Amino acid sequence: MTKSELIAKLAAHFPQLGAADAELAVKMILDAMGKSLSHGERIEIRGFGSFGLNFRPPRVGRNPKSGEKVQVPAKYVPHFKAGKELRERVDLKHAEEQGTRQSQQGVVASAAPSALPAPTTSAS
Repeated sequence: MTKSELIAKLAAHFPQLGAADAELAVKMILDAMGKSLSHGERIEIRGFGSFGLNFRPPRVGRNPKSGEKVQVPAKYVPHFKAGKELRERVDLKHAEEQGTRQSQQGVVASAAPSALPAPTTSAS
């Protein structure tokens, strides 16, 4: 989903908001999140996930064109960690889609051959 799709969906879900109001709301939320991260603060949205910063130490990289070594400075990069509720919702949705695909193909999960080798018995 893109930012413009989010704005359109928000405007459609709340008809009392015009498209300009929905756009302003999304812009304000994203700006506030960006400002918080730039100040080194952590953002937590219950049931969705958290945004934080990860430190990347300085390292030696390579210029892909010339192959020469280049010093890459230390930096902080944004990091998102999905919350438990979001992970479960995504996993459930993915499992439902997999089940639908398998039933459409006529494949039964229990009939699939096992990827593990058959157990061997030792005669001692």
